[in-house]
Amino acid sequence: MDDTSIIVTSPNLENLETKIYKIFGDISNWFKVNQLILNYNKTHYLQFNMKNSWDYDLKLNYQSNYIKSSSDTKLLGLIIDDFLSWKAHIDQMMSKLNTACFVIRMIQAIMSLETLRMAYFTYIHSIMSYGIRFSKLKKG
Repeated sequence: MDDTSIIVTSPNLENLETKIYKIFGDISNWFKVNQLILNYNKTHYLQFNMKNSWDYDLKLNYQSNYIKSSSDTKLLGLIIDDFLSWKAHIDQMMSKLNTACFVIRMIQAIMSLETLRMAYFTYIHSIMSYGIRFSKLKKG
């Protein structure tokens, strides 16, 4: 088993913590039955916030294992942050595109137009089209 994502919602924090600990118990039992081990060092949680909301820092600890908080995570190739903004994802895409543009500029003098076109579609177009394909999947 590789990555697993679980979404827990609740209108209040006490109920949220109760739900989280119940889910950890269920997950722990499932892992045990299937002879797997949950790696708590790689386990983290992301608490979504609204810009005007108060920030409550959950301290999750299950069976003496501290679960770290994270401000963002990668899910299906998208970087999602705790405010559900696109900033971290856009920053990552810009970095990849800057690198790709640099490579195209460097090979431009020694490659034919046909080879440059292939490099564009292989490198730059694939980075940009992933976001387009994902948005089409979301629309149904």
